[in-house]
Amino acid sequence: MWKPPQRIRHETNPGSWPSAATAKKSALFSPLDSGNMHIQTRSWIPAMVPWRAALNGDVTDDVINWYARFAEGKPGAIVIEATGIRDIPSGPLLRISHDRYIDGLKQIVESVKKASNGETKLYIQLIDFLSLRRRPTKEKYFLQHLRITSAHSKAVNIDLLDENGIRDALLALDDEDLKIILTPREYESYQRGHRERVTDTNFPHIQELPQTLPALFAEAARRAKQAGFDGIELHYAHAYTMASFMSKLNTRTDGYGGSLEKRARLPLDVYHAVRSTVGGKFVVGCRMLSDECIDGGSNTEDATYFAIQFASAGMDFISLSRGGKFEDAARPANKQAIYPYTGRSGYECMPHFISDEQGPFGRNIKPTATIRSALHSAGYKTPIVIAGGIHSFEQAETLLQNDQADIIGMARQSLADPDWFLKVRTGNGAAVRTCKYTNYCEGLDQKHKVVTCQLWDRLDMDLPGTLRTPDGKRRLTAPPWGANHESN
Repeated sequence: MWKPPQRIRHETNPGSWPSAATAKKSALFSPLDSGNMHIQTRSWIPAMVPWRAALNGDVTDDVINWYARFAEGKPGAIVIEATGIRDIPSGPLLRISHDRYIDGLKQIVESVKKASNGETKLYIQLIDFLSLRRRPTKEKYFLQHLRITSAHSKAVNIDLLDENGIRDALLALDDEDLKIILTPREYESYQRGHRERVTDTNFPHIQELPQTLPALFAEAARRAKQAGFDGIELHYAHAYTMASFMSKLNTRTDGYGGSLEKRARLPLDVYHAVRSTVGGKFVVGCRMLSDECIDGGSNTEDATYFAIQFASAGMDFISLSRGGKFEDAARPANKQAIYPYTGRSGYECMPHFISDEQGPFGRNIKPTATIRSALHSAGYKTPIVIAGGIHSFEQAETLLQNDQADIIGMARQSLADPDWFLKVRTGNGAAVRTCKYTNYCEGLDQKHKVVTCQLWDRLDMDLPGTLRTPDGKRRLTAPPWGANHESN
């Protein structure tokens, strides 16, 4: 992962913790009632992909146990991981692309409701993504993948009819020569693996995305409602399809790219299709970026426009992240796929404890506050979820008291300690296991390995009933907190 050149080491310091009486009076542990949204506390676990689903997208016992463990901490809401809306192979990622997935998803809902005693709302994040291939070896790219053209024939001075000769000649060249001969996209596919873009409108399936996606999202939303979820979160963030339509880099000329208005068109079409399917009283919100953090990409001004459009359309919440794009990601190793959290934009999404002067804490506060203020000035009270390096009660409470956000999201901190919310609410903050922001979890995610936290995945391995990773070396869930904790 990219890191700032300053390389300043930061340590988490959560400060003082509230008593149970103080926590009870806090904004963080107060309810939120806004439109369709009714959550008992303003605490939120954002979507995180733990790589525990079956290869065919089915819910597994490990997935159920994962979310039940978070629910034991009784946050106001949990958002289930990015769940694919297309019925296509996508590895150990949950899918909601067919009715056959409904029964498994129902089991997650039931387990969360049981583990939280009905206190936690459960939303599911719906995602679409385009095709992405692993970086090929040089031999495989030039002997199999590259489509030979007259430009290649001319560059190596071999007749176009002798395709094998052209391939062999290209294979023998060094990268400096290849960079001159190949088109920018060909060279990128050679160096980083082929990646589809929403601007590849020469391909019919890409051209037709504005016509196909609203129905795919709507059907997925229907299944989510049927499975018993309290709402859905449309994934309009990071490196994926919907965020790419919103990006300033989207130069489509068919009415779905270019201007802000046109870039907002498909996200609004998807929302309206979903709303029409699930009805007016079901929670529908989105996860979007406050800033793409890439050269030439969308910034907070763009995000403010989108947020106002979404609020005007009737979205129930807007959850803000930042960065996490393919455009500045590091070149992957051979046979590995590009990972959108390895460049500067990825760092802004998941900052590390080795950082610049600002550190990994609260890098999303200023843009989130700007967007929320603009929403309120426009007459909208749509709840705004903030996330990014929040790990202490003082941080969370200050953000709410200062009207910089309405709901506090904790991803890595809740992974480090799923009981954070319950411990703090009951006056046991001193028992919190505080995230160190080493991004151990992110490193596992990058390799599509089962995600755990280094602060607990080797603890109490011999406790009865401890579930382990396939290699037997790590716990699958955090150790349980003491049985009598709520009376402390």
